[in-house]
Amino acid sequence: MISIQTDRIQLIPLDHSLLMIWKNEGRLALENALNLSSNPFTLEEFYEKEMEQALKEFWIPQTHKYPFDFCWYTNWEIIDKSSSCSVGGIGFSGLPNNEGTTEIGYAIDQKFRGKGFASEAVTLLINWASQAEYLKKIIAETPVDNKGSQKVLLKNQFVKTSEKTIFLDKDIPLYCWEKEIKK
Repeated sequence: MISIQTDRIQLIPLDHSLLMIWKNEGRLALENALNLSSNPFTLEEFYEKEMEQALKEFWIPQTHKYPFDFCWYTNWEIIDKSSSCSVGGIGFSGLPNNEGTTEIGYAIDQKFRGKGFASEAVTLLINWASQAEYLKKIIAETPVDNKGSQKVLLKNQFVKTSEKTIFLDKDIPLYCWEKEIKK
């Protein structure tokens, strides 16, 4: 099994078979398959829906389509090594495009926010991805009112580049961010 880690956290990318366990049997079965302690996530409804949609419409089909590059198309579980439980997830939108750009996203269980897990996971995953010679830029989006996520990006040297609004159930104003990858 692939994983990357620091002294405090471990990131495990979910391959297609692990994603299918999550979809068909639930998070508890996934945690059992990874030999983790159970931690039912508490996320805002928006992030719950986004994660459910990503699982069914992106992670599962893309990891099936790209089994050798699945790490770029999946959720990486963020594991707190001291409690051996998943505290969130992080991942990319796929391999870098022709301009060398990919997008990063992450979510942390409410019980574990404000403890530096997201900042550490973003740093760790960017360091892993930066080994790809074709990666030049990573982008991200945060809701305007999500100060915690904005702080994570600032700690990781992302620069706010613009604002936009998306419509889901209602208008959601977003900040757009980017980080140049220096080689």
